[in-house]
Amino acid sequence: MSQLRISEELYPRLTVLITTCSKDGSYNVATFSFIMPVSFEPKYLAFSISPFRQTFKNLKEVGEFVVNIPTEDMLQKVWICGTKSGKDVNKFDLAKLEIIGSKEVRPPRIKDCPIQLECKVEFMKEFGDHYIVV
Repeated sequence: MSQLRISEELYPRLTVLITTCSKDGSYNVATFSFIMPVSFEPKYLAFSISPFRQTFKNLKEVGEFVVNIPTEDMLQKVWICGTKSGKDVNKFDLAKLEIIGSKEVRPPRIKDCPIQLECKVEFMKEFGDHYIVV
Protein backbone atom coordinates (compact mmCIF):
# COMPACT_ATOMS: atom_id res chain seq x y z
CA MET A 1 0.00 0.00 0.00
CA SER A 2 1.39 3.40 -0.94
CA GLN A 3 1.67 6.08 1.69
CA LEU A 4 -0.14 9.37 1.26
CA ARG A 5 1.22 12.71 2.33
CA ILE A 6 -0.57 14.23 5.31
CA SER A 7 -1.92 16.98 3.04
CA GLU A 8 -3.63 14.32 0.90
CA GLU A 9 -5.23 12.55 3.85
CA LEU A 10 -6.99 15.54 5.42
CA TYR A 11 -9.92 16.11 3.07
CA PRO A 12 -12.18 17.91 2.58
CA ARG A 13 -10.63 21.25 3.46
CA LEU A 14 -11.69 24.84 3.04
CA THR A 15 -9.79 26.54 0.23
CA VAL A 16 -9.47 30.32 0.35
CA LEU A 17 -8.04 33.03 -1.87
CA ILE A 18 -5.44 35.16 -0.11
CA THR A 19 -4.65 38.52 -1.65
CA THR A 20 -1.43 40.40 -0.91
CA CYS A 21 0.51 43.29 -2.36
CA SER A 22 4.19 43.98 -2.80
CA LYS A 23 5.91 47.10 -1.50
CA ASP A 24 5.68 48.55 -5.03
CA GLY A 25 1.88 48.09 -4.94
CA SER A 26 1.41 45.14 -7.32
CA TYR A 27 -1.28 42.67 -6.27
CA ASN A 28 -1.16 38.89 -6.01
CA VAL A 29 -3.77 36.22 -5.31
CA ALA A 30 -3.10 32.61 -4.31
CA THR A 31 -5.07 29.63 -3.03
CA PHE A 32 -4.55 28.19 0.43
CA SER A 33 -6.12 25.23 2.19
CA PHE A 34 -3.74 24.92 5.15
CA ILE A 35 -5.72 27.52 7.16
CA MET A 36 -7.50 27.56 10.52
CA PRO A 37 -8.78 29.83 13.29
CA VAL A 38 -6.48 29.89 16.34
CA SER A 39 -8.13 32.37 18.75
CA PHE A 40 -11.58 33.83 19.40
CA GLU A 41 -10.31 36.91 21.25
CA PRO A 42 -8.31 38.47 19.94
CA LYS A 43 -9.36 37.12 16.56
CA TYR A 44 -6.47 35.22 14.97
CA LEU A 45 -6.15 32.76 12.13
CA ALA A 46 -3.12 30.89 10.89
CA PHE A 47 -2.08 29.42 7.58
CA SER A 48 0.90 27.56 6.22
CA ILE A 49 2.93 28.82 3.26
CA SER A 50 6.00 27.82 1.27
CA PRO A 51 8.77 30.42 1.46
CA PHE A 52 9.18 30.16 -2.33
CA ARG A 53 5.80 31.75 -3.13
CA GLN A 54 5.28 35.36 -4.17
CA THR A 55 2.68 35.64 -1.41
CA PHE A 56 5.38 34.85 1.16
CA LYS A 57 7.60 37.62 -0.20
CA ASN A 58 4.69 40.07 -0.10
CA LEU A 59 3.84 39.09 3.49
CA LYS A 60 7.45 39.71 4.55
CA GLU A 61 7.54 43.09 2.78
CA VAL A 62 4.11 44.52 3.61
CA GLY A 63 2.74 42.36 6.46
CA GLU A 64 -0.90 42.57 5.35
CA PHE A 65 -3.29 40.23 3.55
CA VAL A 66 -6.96 39.52 2.91
CA VAL A 67 -8.53 36.09 3.31
CA ASN A 68 -11.32 35.86 0.72
CA ILE A 69 -13.78 32.98 1.16
CA PRO A 70 -15.07 31.93 -2.28
CA THR A 71 -18.45 30.43 -3.09
CA GLU A 72 -18.90 27.05 -4.76
CA ASP A 73 -19.74 28.67 -8.09
CA MET A 74 -16.26 30.26 -8.09
CA LEU A 75 -14.56 26.85 -8.35
CA GLN A 76 -13.09 27.48 -11.83
CA LYS A 77 -11.68 30.85 -10.72
CA VAL A 78 -10.15 29.27 -7.62
CA TRP A 79 -8.67 26.50 -9.78
CA ILE A 80 -7.02 29.06 -12.07
CA CYS A 81 -5.52 30.91 -9.10
CA GLY A 82 -4.19 27.67 -7.65
CA THR A 83 -2.60 26.33 -10.82
CA LYS A 84 -0.99 29.44 -12.33
CA SER A 85 1.95 31.49 -11.14
CA GLY A 86 1.57 35.23 -10.76
CA LYS A 87 5.09 35.52 -12.14
CA ASP A 88 3.79 34.34 -15.52
CA VAL A 89 0.27 35.81 -15.75
CA ASN A 90 -2.06 38.27 -14.05
CA LYS A 91 -4.26 35.80 -12.17
CA PHE A 92 -6.91 38.44 -11.42
CA ASP A 93 -7.40 39.02 -15.16
CA LEU A 94 -7.11 35.37 -16.15
CA ALA A 95 -9.66 34.23 -13.54
CA LYS A 96 -11.85 37.30 -14.14
CA LEU A 97 -11.70 38.32 -10.47
CA GLU A 98 -12.96 41.81 -9.71
CA ILE A 99 -11.11 43.50 -6.86
CA ILE A 100 -12.27 46.25 -4.53
CA GLY A 101 -10.34 48.34 -2.06
CA SER A 102 -9.92 47.22 1.52
CA LYS A 103 -10.80 49.38 4.51
CA GLU A 104 -7.93 48.55 6.90
CA VAL A 105 -5.12 47.03 4.78
CA ARG A 106 -3.43 47.66 1.42
CA PRO A 107 -4.17 44.34 -0.37
CA PRO A 108 -7.51 44.30 -2.21
CA ARG A 109 -10.61 42.25 -1.49
CA ILE A 110 -12.25 40.01 -4.10
CA LYS A 111 -15.71 41.39 -4.81
CA ASP A 112 -17.48 38.07 -5.47
CA CYS A 113 -16.31 36.50 -2.20
CA PRO A 114 -19.05 36.93 0.44
CA ILE A 115 -16.54 36.85 3.31
CA GLN A 116 -13.37 38.97 3.24
CA LEU A 117 -11.13 39.07 6.30
CA GLU A 118 -8.64 41.94 6.34
CA CYS A 119 -5.57 40.85 8.31
CA LYS A 120 -2.18 42.00 9.54
CA VAL A 121 0.69 39.58 10.12
CA GLU A 122 1.35 39.06 13.84
CA PHE A 123 4.28 36.69 13.31
CA MET A 124 5.79 34.14 10.93
CA LYS A 125 7.50 30.99 12.20
CA GLU A 126 9.40 28.40 10.18
CA PHE A 127 8.12 24.81 10.49
CA GLY A 128 9.88 22.24 8.31
CA ASP A 129 9.57 23.26 4.67
CA HIS A 130 6.80 25.83 5.34
CA TYR A 131 6.12 28.85 7.53
CA ILE A 132 3.13 29.37 9.82
CA VAL A 133 1.66 32.85 9.45
CA VAL A 134 -0.57 34.24 12.23
